[in-house]
Amino acid sequence: MKNYPVPAHIQEFSSFFARKGLSLYIVGGAVRDWLLGIRNEDFDFATDAMPEEVMDTFHKVIPTGIKHGTVTVLFRKQQYEVTTFRVDGDYSDGRHPDSVAFVRNLEQDLARRDFTINALAVNAYTGVLTDLHDGIGDLKRKVIRAIGDPEARLSEDALRIVRACRFAGKLGFAIEDKTFTAMKKLSPGLEAVSGERIHEELSRMLLGARPSACLRLLQECDALKIFMPELDACVGIEQGGYHIHDVFTHSLLACDAAAKNGASLNVRYAALFHDIGKPETRGGTIAGGHTFYKHEFVSERLTAMVCERLKFSRADTERILLLVRSHMLHYTEDWTDAAVRRFIRRIGVDALDELFALHMADQEAIAGKSSMLTLGRLPDRIREQLHAGTALSVKDLTVDGKVLMAAGIPAGRHMGTIFQDLLELVTDSPEKNTPEILIAEAQMRYRKIKEQSSTLSGT
Repeated sequence: MKNYPVPAHIQEFSSFFARKGLSLYIVGGAVRDWLLGIRNEDFDFATDAMPEEVMDTFHKVIPTGIKHGTVTVLFRKQQYEVTTFRVDGDYSDGRHPDSVAFVRNLEQDLARRDFTINALAVNAYTGVLTDLHDGIGDLKRKVIRAIGDPEARLSEDALRIVRACRFAGKLGFAIEDKTFTAMKKLSPGLEAVSGERIHEELSRMLLGARPSACLRLLQECDALKIFMPELDACVGIEQGGYHIHDVFTHSLLACDAAAKNGASLNVRYAALFHDIGKPETRGGTIAGGHTFYKHEFVSERLTAMVCERLKFSRADTERILLLVRSHMLHYTEDWTDAAVRRFIRRIGVDALDELFALHMADQEAIAGKSSMLTLGRLPDRIREQLHAGTALSVKDLTVDGKVLMAAGIPAGRHMGTIFQDLLELVTDSPEKNTPEILIAEAQMRYRKIKEQSSTLSGT
């Protein structure tokens, strides 16, 4: 086995350890991916130096995770995250070790890791590789195998079940039988794992080239039903008609298509979730297929539940929900220009490209190829409206709050209502977006509001 080609800046960094009779190792993904011929410059480091020794060796050290032996060294304009060799105590909560003990022994440190292919270490000064668990053999066999007793390893942290699916799906590997059996048995333990951690692993899956391979493994080992039962419920829900796949497979294929087309992560999530309302809305047959009336709104509700459970950010949740509830595009050529403008307003200019990316992924999952043909001239008509500079939001109106206050309309909720009325007016008639017309319209509408208030109050 040839030595790992340690970059010069890492060798120099490692030399500071060597001068003190200490060792620094590159561990984990960078070593694994080098053996697989995959480019990876995301380096993790492990050392037999105690955290205090690392801090004494370098001038600028940040104790980023010193409780678990991790510090970040700032050296030659680079950042190096270094963790001291350790052994973990019991995992009574199935998530975190009750205690951590620092050790000087590489063998002990590698034995606590999750899978054999991630327990490879390279001396950061010499490039010599250490493989104590036949990780290289498992790479050649294309197998994901837990180190030691699979049940013991997965019981320590149930998230390793999700990680196994991610590694297997991403690399095109199989999961070793005993490891998979343990995954299936211990999947209920995922209930104790935080939504944030599961969300992070899912995002890594969806950012890969073929998310479906990972997601299908999650379903097969019963993990999916623990943290995303809404998607698991789509298994076996046949659609008929022009759909040749059940809802689950269709959703996975749409997610794959979004990934293949380079769509954003939010589009990939929307592709995965856009039909999860179908099991709840499945009705009778029509034209050889089942009906799923208003499934997009049920999908939106269920997606909101998933996003809350897995701790999506508010911004990401709002965008994904918008895409899911809007994915049923039914454009016809008899749409008026005002209808096109209302469509742009409803979706938002910044979300249009993502909605069309979702539409293309949905079409590819159905027909095997991306297509915008079902949208007819809608994209062209949208471009025409955007090029014309049409008012699509309140900020595009030729009057603002100061102008209306100067015209006698006080600030407050009535002004907000009037602004929305003015936007509706210019949506129907863009030529009316002039200060003179809008001020007159605003004053008229404010008079009506006051008259209605007076009538209701009986004065």
